[in-house]
Amino acid sequence: MREKRKGTIIKGIAGFYYVKAGDDLYQCKARGIFKKEGIVPTVGDIAHIELLEDGDAWIYEIELPRKNIFIRPAIANVDCFVTVFAAAEPTPNLRIIDKFLVTAEKNHADVILCLNKIDIASPIDIAAIRDIYEGIYPVCCVSAVTETGLAELKEAMRGKACAFAGPSGAGKSTLLNALNPKADAETGVISQKTGRGKHTTRHAEIFEMEYGGTVFDTPGFTSFEILESTEQELQHLYPEFEPFLGKCRYDDCKHLREPACAVREAVSCGAIQKERYKSYVTQLLEIQENERNKYQ
Repeated sequence: MREKRKGTIIKGIAGFYYVKAGDDLYQCKARGIFKKEGIVPTVGDIAHIELLEDGDAWIYEIELPRKNIFIRPAIANVDCFVTVFAAAEPTPNLRIIDKFLVTAEKNHADVILCLNKIDIASPIDIAAIRDIYEGIYPVCCVSAVTETGLAELKEAMRGKACAFAGPSGAGKSTLLNALNPKADAETGVISQKTGRGKHTTRHAEIFEMEYGGTVFDTPGFTSFEILESTEQELQHLYPEFEPFLGKCRYDDCKHLREPACAVREAVSCGAIQKERYKSYVTQLLEIQENERNKYQ
């Protein structure tokens, strides 16, 4: 009887899946039955494998249900979503950051906001960003170059399966190397023409961290340009909205222009940050536009 083992899919390239079982890594193909059942083996999946005589293996079972699964990028069973964005070079785009956060919320993953490159940003700019998100999510201010704040970030990530993602040029690969030099992730430079980073991470991959836990390194920037939430869901994916939901005059309030809207009143009195509300409106209008386009 062939030996069977259980492990985690840490990488998938060109139809092969690399499964870490204990201290061993196996190159595997997936059984054809997965396609019939509509199951796509995904980085982060717990996989049952059968060892072959030539040293390779077959994946014959994926443990379901998953804790969660992300479509773009394709990763599964994430405990915590570490959203990395630059304090400068490139200038942070809060709308894109909030799309990452909405996707994490929808998939029931915890969030850590990691503000990178603080060594080249002004204290005023750093404080302005912290003011928007502190009290909603943990915010770690770091520099992958000077290693400022890395101890705090490691402690926040300890023992968790963390998705490591964010806009291109945020310094994710440089930060990953600083957290764990053995990862040896490929790094790139900022395009002088576009102000965006080059896409140095081309596939999702899991790295084990020396201080405990794992990190998914994922392709950035275009990952969440299409929102996967609905109009009804979106308001619940902004945690700071929750105390005010159900208190509007209208039960179906979208918090746009309706009178006696508790959410907009909270924005006016400073209980909800204006930038976060603007992000909500932008995303809601985008969802509505996508819905209209489906019927044209």
